[in-house]
Amino acid sequence: MMILDGLESERLKFRSITMDDYQPLMAFFSNPEATKFFYPTQPPEELCRDWIKRQLQRYKNDGYGLCALIEKATGQLVGQCGLLNQVVDEVKELEIGYSLIPAFWSRGFAIEAARYFKNFAFENKMAPSVISIIEINNLNSQKVAYKNGMQIQKKTRFKNVDAYVFRITFSEWRQHLKKEVDS
Repeated sequence: MMILDGLESERLKFRSITMDDYQPLMAFFSNPEATKFFYPTQPPEELCRDWIKRQLQRYKNDGYGLCALIEKATGQLVGQCGLLNQVVDEVKELEIGYSLIPAFWSRGFAIEAARYFKNFAFENKMAPSVISIIEINNLNSQKVAYKNGMQIQKKTRFKNVDAYVFRITFSEWRQHLKKEVDS
């Protein structure tokens, strides 16, 4: 079982992705605008199946991975977000990854989920910092990272793509929480 199953934010429920999510996730994987920063080399059907299998493997190996984001009001799968173990420039990192089905873009779901997982990671002392790895031209995902309190730490090559590594440390997160309480 994945440790993130059954968790909720204000508008979203989080659960493991399963093969039953193939059809709703195809709305993401078959959309060229949604996958343009994935640089897919496979047909969408194959990419979607492999993606789901990769999440299932992460659950088995790590106990967590990307979660299905279920809108509470409708019960619809709106995208995925979660925590991923990554190796960036030979350093093991904890990443907050996210992607939404295009029909649900610009509704605040990505930032709601990304903030939830940032808080979860720090509250459970999973890592001294969390990152998001974002392709340098993916401005919408960069906006989510900035809204999540992250800053660009560096530019790198990740999986043969030029990307920014956005980061927030545990101490920066605590400072931000303290400011919220004090104001």
